[in-house]
Amino acid sequence: MNPIIEKIRSTFEQRGSEQYGTESVTQLQHALQSGQLAEESGAPEPMVTAAMMHDIGHILSAALLPESCEDDLDDKHELVANGWIKQHFGPEVADPIRLHVIAKRYLCTKYPKYEIQLSPTSLKSYHDQGGPMKPEEMKQFENEPFYQEALELRKWDDQAKARDKVTPPLSHFIPAMKSCLKQVAE
Repeated sequence: MNPIIEKIRSTFEQRGSEQYGTESVTQLQHALQSGQLAEESGAPEPMVTAAMMHDIGHILSAALLPESCEDDLDDKHELVANGWIKQHFGPEVADPIRLHVIAKRYLCTKYPKYEIQLSPTSLKSYHDQGGPMKPEEMKQFENEPFYQEALELRKWDDQAKARDKVTPPLSHFIPAMKSCLKQVAE
């Protein structure tokens, strides 16, 4: 198996069973649900891969996620693996991941009703990550080449928290990941 894909697989194998913060799903369940939602929407393989790996920064670092909403929930996970993901998968995968936290702030600022649908953990992290955006921040986000993709990723992220949802296994998503690696290598 490709060493990059093996690192992703082993990371999820070793730490995927950890709770996704205070949510009712594990890290792996959240990733699989996000990937499934991307597939169901007809997203291209780079977006399916981004959906699967958007929170891998939580489990690539040695730190554990806080177990209480009383803690600061901004661990900058969207940046933890950004360079590594961009190097191996390119900006089509890396940039929506890098922008998915900012996308939450954008959606909540532009559409105040979006904030109401956030889970308690996501709402707390929204405030810890900066809360409402200033107009200049919104414009800067809108000028990002992959901002639309980040908005889609954000929506899947917020929907991927169902405790008993049946999803395909991690192995189902590996061909899409491999395909994205090939695109970078060419």
